Amino acid sequence: MAATKIYIVYYSTFGHVARLAQEIQKGASSVAGVDAKLWQVPETMPAEDLAQLRAPPKSTEVPIIKPHQLAEADGLLFGFPTRFGMMASQFKAFLDGTGGLWREQKLAGKPAGLFYSTGAQGGGQETTALTAITQLVHHGMIYVPVGYTMGAGMFEMNQVKGGSGYGAGTYAGHGERWPTELELQLAYHQGKYHAEITKKLKGAA
Repeated sequence: MAATKIYIVYYSTFGHVARLAQEIQKGASSVAGVDAKLWQVPETMPAEDLAQLRAPPKSTEVPIIKPHQLAEADGLLFGFPTRFGMMASQFKAFLDGTGGLWREQKLAGKPAGLFYSTGAQGGGQETTALTAITQLVHHGMIYVPVGYTMGAGMFEMNQVKGGSGYGAGTYAGHGERWPTELELQLAYHQGKYHAEITKKLKGAA
């Protein structure tokens, strides 16, 4: 059987979502027979505005994906920072370009997961996931939340921890806080869990 393709597609302003994506890729790649690949969506913010935000340059090693390429994947994981409790406009703009895929329901039946970053604990970790689910619904994708499958780490109460049953997450603060070991563990687990589910569904098909 051909390798199960997992596409991890993200937008990252300061690098926090990109860091989660890297760990998700590691987790997905740990499953035998899975080929996990990182992709970025195009930047839509003017360079001068990004400079004012002091955003670092985007990685040149991660390719930019085109909407039609989503159909090549067996499973998808979408990651983005939060803007006012919803996904960043850059990622929404990318999804707005998937009308052709929607028209033919090319993504229908594909397992899809979500991961995200917010600036603060009340910044929209769960509302971002909840509002993003509408994108999956219209495409007929199968939402695969990570749930509480990671076990004890999901119930950690002694340290600030991003992420939830909806997917991996981190808190960026004003850009100075980076994903903790526990947040990265959830990202790795999500990648592995998603790959296992996708591989199982592909085999059943």
